[in-house]
Amino acid sequence: MLRVLLVDDEPFVVQGLRVFVDWNAEGFEIVATAGDGEEALEYLREHEVDLIIADIKMPGMSGLELLEKIRSEDLSGGAYFIILSGYGDFAYAQQAIRNKCMDYLLKPVEKEELLRILRKVAKVSQFERESARKRQRLEHEFLARNVISLLRGKYDDVNLEYVKSHMQLSEGVRYIYLEPCESGMEEQEDGEYRQLQRKLYNACLAYLEEEGAHCIFDVSWEEYHYDIGLLYCDYMAAVRGMSEKEYLLDLQKSLEVAIRHPVKLLAGKKVPDISSVAQSYGTVCVLNSLEVFRARKNMYFYEEEMQMHSGGIVLCKQSLDALILAIEQNDKIQIRKRVERLYEEMRQMGLAGDTVNLNINYFLFQLIHLATEQDDCVNQEEILHFIGESTFEEGIVRGSSTHLVHFAIEYAEYLTQLRKNISRGSVLADVEREIRENYAANLTLRELSQKYYINSAYLGQLFRKKYGQSFKDYLNNYRMEQAALRLLRTNDKIYQIAQDVGYKDCDYFINRFIAAKGCTPAKFRRQGGVGEQ
Repeated sequence: MLRVLLVDDEPFVVQGLRVFVDWNAEGFEIVATAGDGEEALEYLREHEVDLIIADIKMPGMSGLELLEKIRSEDLSGGAYFIILSGYGDFAYAQQAIRNKCMDYLLKPVEKEELLRILRKVAKVSQFERESARKRQRLEHEFLARNVISLLRGKYDDVNLEYVKSHMQLSEGVRYIYLEPCESGMEEQEDGEYRQLQRKLYNACLAYLEEEGAHCIFDVSWEEYHYDIGLLYCDYMAAVRGMSEKEYLLDLQKSLEVAIRHPVKLLAGKKVPDISSVAQSYGTVCVLNSLEVFRARKNMYFYEEEMQMHSGGIVLCKQSLDALILAIEQNDKIQIRKRVERLYEEMRQMGLAGDTVNLNINYFLFQLIHLATEQDDCVNQEEILHFIGESTFEEGIVRGSSTHLVHFAIEYAEYLTQLRKNISRGSVLADVEREIRENYAANLTLRELSQKYYINSAYLGQLFRKKYGQSFKDYLNNYRMEQAALRLLRTNDKIYQIAQDVGYKDCDYFINRFIAAKGCTPAKFRRQGGVGEQ
């Protein structure tokens, strides 16, 4: 509802205007009345309104003087102003127009004329609100791009100064990674993940309120991450009288209540200021990659996960190097023996969980090095994700020796296939055929890798090299092409086409189609297959 202030020294005029039209039906609400300009000005200094209808001639301060005062003091956010007068002198109208008066009504007011002006105000107001929302969204997106440049470490003084001038900052900065937990979600139903991601983003904006610029949608841009980024500064907890941990716990709990789903929170290393935030972002990436080796939690702090043993750094290098050699040689028997030996050594030394993490980090970096020696285009985070997820089975405790054995065997097979550089054409041809014949089914890279006896991580890497995109993106794009053909060649309902090409949620299908073709399915059909240029 647009808020209205009526200003007239004649009470019967004010009362008449109240009942003259159905204000609520037109989207307006009369929130106050005033008998003269001074009274109106006093009200406006304490309250916001959207529309002021004022008599031009009143004792003390006239309507025109009130208008000039409002504009000069910038009161009520530039409310729309309508002059009401029994005088038809054009000079009054000219003076009013110079002070951004929207219209000029002569007494006695005609109902249709008042309705016309109210509808004009409503239309202009809606247009300006939409324009403001678009402008705010574009400004936020531009700020987000500059922040992401800082996170990636690819920035210059222009990026840095823009962020500093458009965001409230302080010393003590962390990059916070937020994502809906995978609990209860099917792998292929990325539409559900995306919806949860948007809910999480909106909930984060609501929690941050005026600090919403610190919240960034989809920072990682990886196909299997549905994340929200948050630039945490120490002042955020301080102004709420909380410690840093209390603030982040409260944030996480509030988000979980808002989206009715568990939320994972990774807190990167604290850095002195925003110019070093790339370091904090990098530590979050490490936490994410190593999560498959840890007992599952919903909150991780970099310092807690990486702190050193009280007796100093203890690295079981000899046992780790022996395990790495067994992996390189794809010797499954030795892999099992070396893993058990490693865990026995750590138990005998009484190493705490934080030092176990140190040993695991050394182990992983050495494995990545082995892969990059075979192929320098290896996507490290993607490989860790695929292999870590494929080895996790129900009943296996994350971080246990059993899980490490499964991981090591899977990685050994991956290295072997990478080394042999198995025939890409035949495997990818089979996968392409599967997509063409079964694109509407719940196809996953993991299932196809099992069917064609190839490591899922390696298959994903082959696929990305050939097509320049992930398997999931390729599958979704193929579905969009089939949907486009159906739209042009049939009269089938859009919801039916969505189901037939593999999307249960019609709204999600429409959003994907717009992203692919630049217009809605209905418009694409009307235009004969021509999307937005």
